[in-house]
Amino acid sequence: MRHAAITMLAGPALLALAGCVSLGGGGKPPPFLMTLSADKQVPAGTVASGTSASAIMVMEPETDQRLAVLRIPVQVDDTQVAYLVGTAWVERPSRLFRGLLAETLRTRTQALVLEDTQAAASNGTRLSGRLIDLGFDARSQSVVVRYDAMRTGPKGEVQTKRFESTVPGVQPKPEFVGPALNKAANDVAGQVAEWMTSP
Repeated sequence: MRHAAITMLAGPALLALAGCVSLGGGGKPPPFLMTLSADKQVPAGTVASGTSASAIMVMEPETDQRLAVLRIPVQVDDTQVAYLVGTAWVERPSRLFRGLLAETLRTRTQALVLEDTQAAASNGTRLSGRLIDLGFDARSQSVVVRYDAMRTGPKGEVQTKRFESTVPGVQPKPEFVGPALNKAANDVAGQVAEWMTSP
């Protein structure tokens, strides 16, 4: 594993991870690129149709600046955030998570599921929210995915719910963090799909 320079002095927790995380940026392209993929996918050739009133529109979640980059965040303590060395997302994590939510909903519902980048307007049910965590927690040696969802119905009725999944016992290396993040993200997406299809 490549070693990265720590750009500032930090506590023992960060120093113990010095070979795996970095507070700096730049450098060569990482050897590992990560994405999120649904555990179950809609088979090729499947046709989905419906009206705009019955469709589910999945919006890209909001994030803070920590998740608005292609790096995988590492929460070192309550105030310090570093980034995992040697890997990056293939695109913005909020977009990857939106795609995962949409694909999971397609496999679990009979509804027409659209993403907010698609041209068709929808006055049906809207799924939006805020992606709070999608990264590694050095304190607990686990990956964490946390999502605050908001479901807005056709008549403007609104419900919110927080979803979370953790995978413990993960080493801070790309080959371990990547699969664990995908597992946790799929778990959250499944919870959201169940909530979206409940009365």
